[in-house]
Amino acid sequence: MRTILITGPGGSGRTTTAAATALAAARDGIRTLVLSADRTDTLGTVLGARTGPTPTQVTPTLTAWRPDATAGFRDDLAAFQDRASRVLDLLGASRLDPEEVTPLPGAEELTLLRALRDAALSERHELLVVDLPPTAQALALLALPEELRRYLRRLLPAERQAAAGLRPVLGRLAGVPMPSEWLYETAARWDTELGAVQAVLADRQAVVRLVAEPGPAGTDAVRAAGLALALRGLRPDLLVANRVVPQDWPAGLVAQQRKALEEWQESYDVRALPHLGHDPRGEDDLGTLDVPEVNDTTSTVEWPVVDHLAEDGVLVWHIPLPGAHRDELDLIRRGDELLVSAGQFRRIVPLPSALRRCTVAGAALREGELRIRFAPDPDLWPRTP
Repeated sequence: MRTILITGPGGSGRTTTAAATALAAARDGIRTLVLSADRTDTLGTVLGARTGPTPTQVTPTLTAWRPDATAGFRDDLAAFQDRASRVLDLLGASRLDPEEVTPLPGAEELTLLRALRDAALSERHELLVVDLPPTAQALALLALPEELRRYLRRLLPAERQAAAGLRPVLGRLAGVPMPSEWLYETAARWDTELGAVQAVLADRQAVVRLVAEPGPAGTDAVRAAGLALALRGLRPDLLVANRVVPQDWPAGLVAQQRKALEEWQESYDVRALPHLGHDPRGEDDLGTLDVPEVNDTTSTVEWPVVDHLAEDGVLVWHIPLPGAHRDELDLIRRGDELLVSAGQFRRIVPLPSALRRCTVAGAALREGELRIRFAPDPDLWPRTP
């Protein structure tokens, strides 16, 4: 199944673009699901059909779904309380009733990720269009599965389960109950679920599509989003310039938009959507937008390791970071991981296996690409006879 993840700065028209993209594909006979996590039914307002926790059939080939974070959070909390009943009783804690539970911050994001995974695995649709939150939240959401899996593995390493038989003894020695088996089972289940979501987001059939209104604010947002996506090994397949005004509108606004469009076209495949003079509502308005069709590109960007051992005695890791500035970059090697910071964004990435036996010998930013040099560690690198 093809997946299109659509995001953009707040107010850029990302929901409208997502709805129009899904509707256009459905009219071409592609079985399409459009998914949104907004608490308010913005998607339904644009489509002209109410959406909610139950998938809504908008047309014979278009389904819209806005999963309910509250219901999912209540179910998860109830299951947790059942499994942790002994610990809660030991602590003297009272249980929460479902009626008094409200979603915690982040519940919408987790609900959207779970729905995205379920939709991808159901094989009921040929195309999944996801109306992501505004850019900052969307970038955090895309990073969430990888980061949560890393936290789980650090807090509850799988190898500790081998000591299950020792937990009662250790508990008596320590004077406190040791983590029970269900805790490790839950961690393993979460790791599996997060891994499934991560696989959907990393699939070469999934693309990220940016939406922005041409202008100074939109240009800043696109530059930041492009850098943050690059740090995750992604690149937008398209940049949708929304609400492009006709040439006979005020000259200052036309010139401002033209400047932004020319700058974007140097780095992205830009597709312009016209300003209709009003907010698009319903199938007729969406049909006039002429949104880009589904294509065969991918947003996945490779980070290759190039062998320069014969010439310079180093291996070079190439990390594309378009829009990065040298004074905003920071690298920290920690064991078999590398922490890469670019401005306000950062990511902890595992080193490729060959580089784990090397030491960092330097780094340089050239032509929008970070090139990190690694020299083989004599104590770890295989010796040549």
